[in-house]
Amino acid sequence: MKNRLILPVLLLLAWGCQKEAPLPEGTAARVGGETITQQDIDARTALLSKEDREFAKTPTGRQNLLQIITREKLISAAAKEEGLDQSDIYLSLMDDKRAQMAEIYQQFAEQTLERMWYDKLQETGVTAVTDEEIAEYYKKYPYEMTVRQIIVDNAQTADQVLRALKASPSRWKELERQYSSAPETLKTLSFMPGEYLTDIEVIAANSPAGSVQGFFKTAQGFHIIMKTNEKRLSRKEAEPRIREVLENKKLDNVLESLKNKYEVVIYEKSE
Repeated sequence: MKNRLILPVLLLLAWGCQKEAPLPEGTAARVGGETITQQDIDARTALLSKEDREFAKTPTGRQNLLQIITREKLISAAAKEEGLDQSDIYLSLMDDKRAQMAEIYQQFAEQTLERMWYDKLQETGVTAVTDEEIAEYYKKYPYEMTVRQIIVDNAQTADQVLRALKASPSRWKELERQYSSAPETLKTLSFMPGEYLTDIEVIAANSPAGSVQGFFKTAQGFHIIMKTNEKRLSRKEAEPRIREVLENKKLDNVLESLKNKYEVVIYEKSE
């Protein structure tokens, strides 16, 4: 009698064990037929702020993060069951996002190639700068100039502003606020020769402090400048800046030769 009762119980236990397949290794949770793995948790953790990443490493933080991911999986499953993933709005949004991601990927690809090309120029010595070149440049240009500038978008306004400033330089702030289109980063600039626009540098270098000069046309607009200061830099202060100036000059020479090689033609001209 006892044997007859034991057999059905054993069969029932065996069936219960076979009902659910073993979970893949590294599985932290399951929502329906979809598992949440350590890889999912790591991917989400990487998107968190530094402070939240540290919290996610704690047992409580990990449980909170797992609850968040589980909740999202639940919502996703419910939305798909209702067919929202096949709606015109959803599909349109996904198409837009794919286009955005494709553009981001393309920009990343171009920037990566550009950076690798720059690195190769440095490795091969094409843009390398010697101590002798730095010493020679410093001997000629050991100073830094500071200028304020007003930039306007047409010559008529530039002439009007320049006349007003020549008559009364103290009106600078008033006229700058009223007419200048220059961003904050360009309103006051300090630069060594070679670090800014050549036309502005030449005028600034040959102007006494406090004098108003202009107007000069560049791709940015029509400039009116006032030199406010000039100071001599130590060799230690100037050296890294000079190195960058000379590296950029050598890079410009390479790019000029490439323009001829690849026949660059710009059809749109500035006014």
